[in-house]
Amino acid sequence: MISDAELLAAAARTLEGSAFRLHGRDPATGLDCVGLIAASLGLIGRDICVPNGYSLRRCDPAPFLSHAQLAGFREWEGSPSAGDVVLVRPSAGQFHLLLAVSANKFAHAHAGVGRVVITDRPQNWPTVRQWRLSDD
Repeated sequence: MISDAELLAAAARTLEGSAFRLHGRDPATGLDCVGLIAASLGLIGRDICVPNGYSLRRCDPAPFLSHAQLAGFREWEGSPSAGDVVLVRPSAGQFHLLLAVSANKFAHAHAGVGRVVITDRPQNWPTVRQWRLSDD
């Protein structure tokens, strides 16, 4: 049986190439990193309340962290696997979400490239938090 986490990873793969748009929630018009997670969850039948009101830089993620639990994720430590969501810090004052599509590949909405990409995880982006999807 395929787990919801594996389905989530497969859903994220289908969104590769979608345009980047800050606060974007629709693959047809563009996604940001939060929108990528939300759209992937929607594709597997898990609609969630998605946070808004954040900026691309200088944003404190603390007010938004409870959304992960509400979406069915639990905090996780250890090596990522397909379906895990990782909050990273690409630079001082900037936070970004990655969705693992395998143990070493991640989907994310890349503002610089202007689209959703699947890449290796940048080694210089430290992990702030990590979540694993529950199957319930």
